Amino acid sequence: MMPGMSAAISGDAARPGEVDVEILPDGGALAARAADLVAERLAKALSARGVATLAVSGGSTPRLFLAELAGRAVPWEAVHVFQVDERVAPAGHPDRNLTDLRAALLDRVPIPPGNIHPMPVEADDLDAAAAAYAGELRAVTGDGRLDVVHLGLGDDGHTASWPPGDPVVDAAALPGGRGVSPRHGRREPPDVGVAGPFNGRVRMTLTPPAVNRAGWIVWLITGAGKAPIVARLLAGDPALPASRVRRHDATLLVDAAAAAGLRPES
Repeated sequence: MMPGMSAAISGDAARPGEVDVEILPDGGALAARAADLVAERLAKALSARGVATLAVSGGSTPRLFLAELAGRAVPWEAVHVFQVDERVAPAGHPDRNLTDLRAALLDRVPIPPGNIHPMPVEADDLDAAAAAYAGELRAVTGDGRLDVVHLGLGDDGHTASWPPGDPVVDAAALPGGRGVSPRHGRREPPDVGVAGPFNGRVRMTLTPPAVNRAGWIVWLITGAGKAPIVARLLAGDPALPASRVRRHDATLLVDAAAAAGLRPES
């Protein structure tokens, strides 16, 4: 597969369609490309509505991307930044995704404090805090639709903080739904849930319905260790939590090492 080609993903876990796949030479090139694409998408949202929303995942891969994004000409005074997921840990702790997010991006751009929306993981009642964060998301967006959602991919097939086997992967099983949907006649799942413990930490996370409502989804995946799981994701393996993510209006950026398991005809 060459950079910029599309790869079809099938499977019952998400709606069928295509995800655009771009293969970049290395992590630096991937970070720069991601920053360019995200800046473009935010600009489109700003042009259409005068405000834009971005949700960022945690992990090590986003650091270069966030630093690149800080150097792009984005009108940050009109952008609201949310978190896709966060570990339950004290403020400023190195395990907190917000710590890296602030250092790499938020502390380097002129974004108003009120436009920064950290997940409230220091709350005593995490379920209530998750519901409050879902309300905050709705208050800013009006309909819960984020303009851009950034995702990573774990070598176990998780994305956001959706551990394999955790109820958060099936958001309908979580408490805190928004009531009965008039269109579907059933309770709508919550937009934010609590997961884990996973790798030693309880997490707060956007759920699959919240992610799949986004205007555009961008995946950033690097490293040879991710190659087998990238191939499984693109094959539509329904066992992967990441397969809950919808396939249309999505771009998967991978470096050459992570793309090593892809066939040219994928």
